[in-house]
Amino acid sequence: MDKKIGFWEAFAIGVGGMVGGGIFAVLGLTIQLARGAAPLAFAMAGLIALLTAYSYVKLSLRYPSEGGTIEFIVQAYGNGVFSAVVNILMVMSYVVMLALYAYAFGSYGAALVGMANVQWLQKSFAVVIIVILAMINLMGATTTGKTEDILVFIKILILMIFVIAGLRNIDYERLSPRAWEPIYNIAAGSFIIFLAYEGFELIANTAKDIRNPAKNLKLAYYSSVLFVIVLYVLIAVVAIGHLSFAEVAKAKDYALAEAARPFFGQTGFVLIGIAALLSTASAINATIYGSGRTSYLVAKLGELPESFEKRFEHGYEGMIIISLLGIIFATSFNLDNISVAGSAGFLIIFMLVNFAGFKLAKEVKASRIITLAGGILCSIAIAVLIWYNAVYSPASLISSGIVLAAVLMFSISFFTYKKEGKIIAEYIDKELEWMEKAGKQKKII
Repeated sequence: MDKKIGFWEAFAIGVGGMVGGGIFAVLGLTIQLARGAAPLAFAMAGLIALLTAYSYVKLSLRYPSEGGTIEFIVQAYGNGVFSAVVNILMVMSYVVMLALYAYAFGSYGAALVGMANVQWLQKSFAVVIIVILAMINLMGATTTGKTEDILVFIKILILMIFVIAGLRNIDYERLSPRAWEPIYNIAAGSFIIFLAYEGFELIANTAKDIRNPAKNLKLAYYSSVLFVIVLYVLIAVVAIGHLSFAEVAKAKDYALAEAARPFFGQTGFVLIGIAALLSTASAINATIYGSGRTSYLVAKLGELPESFEKRFEHGYEGMIIISLLGIIFATSFNLDNISVAGSAGFLIIFMLVNFAGFKLAKEVKASRIITLAGGILCSIAIAVLIWYNAVYSPASLISSGIVLAAVLMFSISFFTYKKEGKIIAEYIDKELEWMEKAGKQKKII
């Protein structure tokens, strides 16, 4: 029986990972920062994601591994402390994303029951959904590829109906350059919501299971990112075209549902609200499952265990720890702070992946110009993000600093007292190690 996945499954993983909860959570924040230029902000962030996808394509084809991103980091920078710290940063970035999704779930849940902006209820919903989905994961529940296809189809269908219906009777005056914020605000808005594009990198974890990777892997990466860029831009256009900036500010945490009310009425508000709950719950489930196993196991063991049974057994504690940290973040920080921390974490990781593509350009047959451009743009994005928040939102920067400081402190203490001889393995994925050492790595690039 062929257990390989095809283009559509890989495409669904990429789109499902990106449209998991970010757009529902950060749309209002983006419009607040960029106002009428919000569609441009989404396009700018999308460009960085597209360039980074190029590096992921080249690295995934050369190093098909369940280790995904961290495998690329190890192959480019070695299996020392640096790569181990990057892995822990990735774990914490996923914790931040888990908190963001839970925060969004709580915001939309409270809005649907008529108690929007009631903080205690939002946080209660956030805690409950993390606990429920963590318990489901601990019971051994898994989501098959076909189920993910269906979930992605449903939420994308709802969003496309929203876009198609909403493109009529738009107030284009709100989208004109006269309604734009200064370019640094637009850039800051773009980089703060970069986390809305986090998720396409999940395709890397399935690279060795994709049928005809030379064709399907490339197509899945590029088409998923391009599709989501267009979708996000159109969603921003519709939202701005039907809501005043004052209305966006009032409904910032559930702006997408509010934007459906002018042309769909209360039914549209409820429909988008339900789509948000499904999407964020799905993203929470995937984040607990993925980060609680792969990233946590690499942090603890230095590699992925050879057998699935061992991986599953050790993954229990990872899921519990990740879930508890997610609850702490979701109840301790507001949306702005979480968004900045999440975007900063993934921008750093994607910057390193782009530079990994540049460093290994000859081996992975990549363009040094494109990989370097991706790395530089990520670096600029990080610098602008730090500068903007230092000037206009110090609290958000402090939150990001706390995350990074926690990563460094934990890393220093963990690696100082770790008893094993190696911090991290030469190859994260045993199967890749066997292929490489046996000289059986296929040249599929």
